[in-house]
Amino acid sequence: MNSGDVGYIWQQPEWPRWRYDASRLARLLAQVHHAQGHLLGRMRDLGLGLQDQATLQVLTQDVLKTSEIEGERLNPETVRSSIARRLGIDVGALAPADRHVDGVVDLVLDATGRFNQRLTKARLFGWHAALFPTGYSGLARIHPGGWREDASGPMQVVSGPVGRQKVHYEAPPARLLEAEMSAFLLWFDGRQEPDPVVKAGLAHLWLVTIHPFDDGNGRIARALGDMALARAEQSAQRFYSLSAQVQRERKDYYETLQRTQEGTLDVTDWLEWFLGCLLRAIQGAEVTLSAVLAKARFWQRWAGSPFNDRQIKLLNRLLDGFDGKLTSSKWAAVAGCSPDSALRDINDLLDRGVLVKSEAGGRSTSYELKAAG
Repeated sequence: MNSGDVGYIWQQPEWPRWRYDASRLARLLAQVHHAQGHLLGRMRDLGLGLQDQATLQVLTQDVLKTSEIEGERLNPETVRSSIARRLGIDVGALAPADRHVDGVVDLVLDATGRFNQRLTKARLFGWHAALFPTGYSGLARIHPGGWREDASGPMQVVSGPVGRQKVHYEAPPARLLEAEMSAFLLWFDGRQEPDPVVKAGLAHLWLVTIHPFDDGNGRIARALGDMALARAEQSAQRFYSLSAQVQRERKDYYETLQRTQEGTLDVTDWLEWFLGCLLRAIQGAEVTLSAVLAKARFWQRWAGSPFNDRQIKLLNRLLDGFDGKLTSSKWAAVAGCSPDSALRDINDLLDRGVLVKSEAGGRSTSYELKAAG
């Protein structure tokens, strides 16, 4: 495909002079700001300990989902442990470190934790190198910590089998990247946009449109969006996950992005979708808040009861949202103990009324937390 015949957004004569209808976005933007303020107010009322737990839960989801959007599934316990180590949050026994997981965590935490520090080329290169510590993306050798070089041809987003691939998008050629990214970095740390939330939407769009890296562009774009949102809120603590919401709306995300990249520099439609997605992410944080409060109430209720380390670990896993059904064999696998020890742990909790047998059917008996009376 000849990119000169396509008319992508970056080929427009006025690129990158974004335009949008502020009046059309005004109502949605007001709703986003109201939701942000309401959520931050509720979270501040929780106290520091519960704020940390909420942040840990949200950041874990953010790291898991930003990778899942790209088709990569990380181990939730490894992610949670990696974040807890870096934030100094006590979560009991930690999972072994994984440098690939640590790289994604470092990217997300650097973007949000150091949101007020300048975004530089060296910082972006550091993020990219952290995502690909081996220098490979799957089986493909890439150029970590540097702009793509297009050695194998133009950077294209494609789908379908080899020989019948459909090109969804073609990015600017590598020879333009230095100038393109210099303009982006100057804008990102400037004050051109009247609203920092709008800036978050534009930053995401702009970065994935330039597509400056061999791989990891989506994850870095979402991190930049989170960085801009942290600047908007002047808070490093994250109480909602935009990446998790994007993952839920993945089909709409890609369709809206492709329409925008094939359109004009009027990106009102993109910003309308982005703000709507953001609003739904913030509103959905009520689920996180409820889970954190439920966990706190659980441990307050059982504060005087002794539990062994295995029981504490598995109870926390249940409170954080256990993946699938908890059986005695899963207990043994997660706790790293014998089947007999697992059964003793479970029976002890059944006797004390902490766990109950699940009513859901299945070949193996499963267990769940007893509902608070």
